[in-house]
Amino acid sequence: MALDSGDTAFIPICTALVMLMTPGVGFFYSGLVRRKNLISMVALSFVVFSIVALQWVFFGYSPVFGPDISGIIGSFMFIGLEGVGTTGDGIPDLLFMVFQLVFAAVILAIVTSAVADRVKLSSFIVFGLLWTTLVYDPLAHRVWGGGWAAQPGIVDFAGGIVVHISVGFSALALALVIGKRVGFGQYSMDPHNIPMTLLGGALLWFGWFGFNAGSALAANGLAVNAFVVTNISAASGALAWMGASWVRGKPSSLGMISGAIAGLGAITPAAGFVGPLVAIVIGMVSGVLCYYALLFRIRKGLDESLDAWAIHGVGGFWGTLSIGIFAIASIGGVSGLIAGVGEQFLLQAFGAVTVMVFSFVGTYIIARCVDALMGLRVSEDEEYVGLDLSQHGESIQV
Repeated sequence: MALDSGDTAFIPICTALVMLMTPGVGFFYSGLVRRKNLISMVALSFVVFSIVALQWVFFGYSPVFGPDISGIIGSFMFIGLEGVGTTGDGIPDLLFMVFQLVFAAVILAIVTSAVADRVKLSSFIVFGLLWTTLVYDPLAHRVWGGGWAAQPGIVDFAGGIVVHISVGFSALALALVIGKRVGFGQYSMDPHNIPMTLLGGALLWFGWFGFNAGSALAANGLAVNAFVVTNISAASGALAWMGASWVRGKPSSLGMISGAIAGLGAITPAAGFVGPLVAIVIGMVSGVLCYYALLFRIRKGLDESLDAWAIHGVGGFWGTLSIGIFAIASIGGVSGLIAGVGEQFLLQAFGAVTVMVFSFVGTYIIARCVDALMGLRVSEDEEYVGLDLSQHGESIQV
């Protein structure tokens, strides 16, 4: 198939939008931590992007999208981007590579939720490199690279399995290894700058159009559908979270933007399989589910600090199952329970559960190893001073 000039113009725009999501995560998280750790959260997002950009070029892309080996991993024929050039089907192979690169980067950025306020920078660099190589790359191959999950018909349009379930349950495992912040549950750790979090959320919402619409890999009707349902689900999630939290108190702006992210995470796997009205349902259910998951996390005293598990993990799990319920063949060629096909729901449930277990266990093992060799967290004194000073030698002046 020859290159399509329209598609080749569209995907770089989507790539740029997704790239913006990584610093967007940094701003989103930086407003949620205490003031002495603001710089560190934004810096982590740039560190993450740099690590993954090089990992992907040297050896990350090939095991994901190289020719399949036994359904488990791709071959290493594309190491160092050997053979990845400016030709391809519809879009250049090199363009597809960089579109997937920005995906891999934002995924690792979300995982930083688990280590806010207490991670040692050098240890996280090692952890991030290992996690991307040993957890994300094999998982992405199994779903998107023609591996064993794709072969029976498990589908994931833009990353409910590959992105949101994996990062949510990875963050939970990492939080259990690194331990609670000093003083967690004893004194206030309220967000220090909610407007900054709202700005980060706006960047994420904006970038998500490239995330989902770009996953069509063409400027076509499927991309338009993904674009539209993305916005609808985000809006529905924002209002649903607001409503659920309003019952218990006041409708906070932080709750609304969290609900929007929950709606975005849930529609991500389904964006190429459902229509606008169903997107309302998916977003609303996700907003409520993720809100109560957050309350559950707080009741249990789990310090998964910035709620990647509650928002991305739970939202992505629901969104993955929703394909098996609501999908219609006229949009993405897949039918769910409402269309009279039960098999797809079972496939989606199997895919969601297996990635949940793989991500949690794999991350736990990697984190334990890094912690044993290097120590994942800073000293108590460094944590008290704040990571801005102890890790970067910088601070926000009053």
